[in-house]
Amino acid sequence: MIRLATTFAALALAACATDPATPTTDRWQPEPYVQLDHPDWARDAVLYPLNTRQFTAEGTFAAAELELDRLADLGVDIIWLMPIHPIGEKNRKGTLGSPYSVKDYYGVNPEFGTLDDLKSFIDAAHARGMHVILDWVANHTAWDNPLVEQHPHWYERDWDGDFMPTRWWDWSDIIDLDYSNPELRAYMAAALRYWVEEVGVDGYRADVAGYIPLDFWEEVRADLETIKPVFMLGEFDQRDIHARAFDASYAWEWKNTMHAIGKGEARADALFGYYSTNESVWPHDAYRMTYTSNHDQNSWDAAAPDFYGPAYESAIVLSFVGEGLPLIYNGQEAYNTKQLEFFEKDPIAWRDHPIEDLFRSLIDLKTATTALHNGAAGARMVPVVNTSPEDVFSFTRLDANGGVFVVMNLSSTARTARFTDGPYAGSYREHFSGEALTISNSTELSLPAWSYRVFVRQEG
Repeated sequence: MIRLATTFAALALAACATDPATPTTDRWQPEPYVQLDHPDWARDAVLYPLNTRQFTAEGTFAAAELELDRLADLGVDIIWLMPIHPIGEKNRKGTLGSPYSVKDYYGVNPEFGTLDDLKSFIDAAHARGMHVILDWVANHTAWDNPLVEQHPHWYERDWDGDFMPTRWWDWSDIIDLDYSNPELRAYMAAALRYWVEEVGVDGYRADVAGYIPLDFWEEVRADLETIKPVFMLGEFDQRDIHARAFDASYAWEWKNTMHAIGKGEARADALFGYYSTNESVWPHDAYRMTYTSNHDQNSWDAAAPDFYGPAYESAIVLSFVGEGLPLIYNGQEAYNTKQLEFFEKDPIAWRDHPIEDLFRSLIDLKTATTALHNGAAGARMVPVVNTSPEDVFSFTRLDANGGVFVVMNLSSTARTARFTDGPYAGSYREHFSGEALTISNSTELSLPAWSYRVFVRQEG
């Protein structure tokens, strides 16, 4: 009888060990999706793409260097220099050509100055606490890049055996490289290493990053990190690139949604889909670049004020206070309304404009408010339910240090809103007006068309 009881007890223990209701947990511990370490200086960073050709009347590194005090005062953290390499002449577009048609990965475009001029610009930026990344064009070269003659087998071929511009695009001034070739990969990795190790750049913006095998970028990131911490922005909109290669990627859906709202083709609740996917699909520590302009959008679509219409200022504000990595394209702070020529000299018309104060104020707020920092260094957006959800977009971003409660009327009609759910109740100071306000479920806000309110949580 004792032996039988012992047998039953052993069977019971075995059953418990395999009971699906009580599994062991060690093998199911989650791993962070993002395996790379962001540079410390990127955690509250604001990006500033600089189009050297159009940035100053001279169009040189030396002239741009004279503007660094202004950019530092604005609060810029990372300057992204559009491609600085010599430009191909064969099949060139326009008079000066596209900077994305690279003739020499180790050279400097004489239109912009010398290598020493570039080094001086980078050193001066570093002295002001800013960092500099280069725009890198790894997918293709100019037709007359020496690699074409030296290593023709490094290039992809069309159906008839000819060199091949990227299919489906009107990029007739370039031809595609073939990353199935390990020699090409070694060459490109060495070139990327050169500019970090020898010239002092702090990382890269990778043009059409998704057109190049991800394993190449992952190896490059690991290699560059042996020199110093780097920042990598990939022109792509896919979470996979964040695991081991890129700190940041493009939030194309965000930009398209804000454009549709400004044009009256969507309402504020169209943002729900983007932010739901952002939270449920993308890793928190992925820096998704929420930009309101860049060189492509400006030159080929419209200048930002026209692209977003009456939603322009709201889009700027949301790019800073919502989750994402904000960007200011050169000239936005002067309220540039011109589409800059891409293949010709077409300098920005600089002027004083109140929108510069908006950018400066938002940068100050982002820097001072830890909840607004990038990726996992900042807080998640938590939706606040309001009584006009189709037109009024409201949320909080809060952490132990405080945070913000944001309310935006993204419509052409004045709205009033009360709040019915979410962690919004508390004492605040409105960021732009300085007004103190206690918000509860009885508070009703009157919101003019296309207006925004950013309430900063008051602690203690």
